[in-house]
Amino acid sequence: MSAIRTILLAEDSPADAEMAIDALREANLANPIVHVEDGVEALDYLERRGRYADRPDEEPAVLLLDIKMPRMDGLEVLQRIRASEKLRRLPVVILSSSREESDLARSWDLGVNAYVVKPVDVEQFFGAVKTLGKFWAVINATPNGEG
Repeated sequence: MSAIRTILLAEDSPADAEMAIDALREANLANPIVHVEDGVEALDYLERRGRYADRPDEEPAVLLLDIKMPRMDGLEVLQRIRASEKLRRLPVVILSSSREESDLARSWDLGVNAYVVKPVDVEQFFGAVKTLGKFWAVINATPNGEG
């Protein structure tokens, strides 16, 4: 397994996705960033289906997951990841504008690794995403051979 793994970003808002990608790049991470626009596409990537069928056989360093997305929301994606023998240890960070207690509680019940409310302030958002990227892609340790 290579030391530098992909950061998967599941975000339906083009503006929020662009800001997150810019923040991750500003953190000087060498990790490739893959952006998907909804939960269905996130699972296609993770399960190597459709246009992602030929991607390398390596799990992302982390999935940055929005909750409110079309076709399949982030909570359903998280539920499916945690039910999968292959994906259950994948680090998942909810990165959402939702401050709803029910979203927060459900995320933790489903096994999220962290829940970060998107700051309204652009500089705070950049700082939060840079910190997330550095921690999950560089500092966090995972079992050998697992994503």
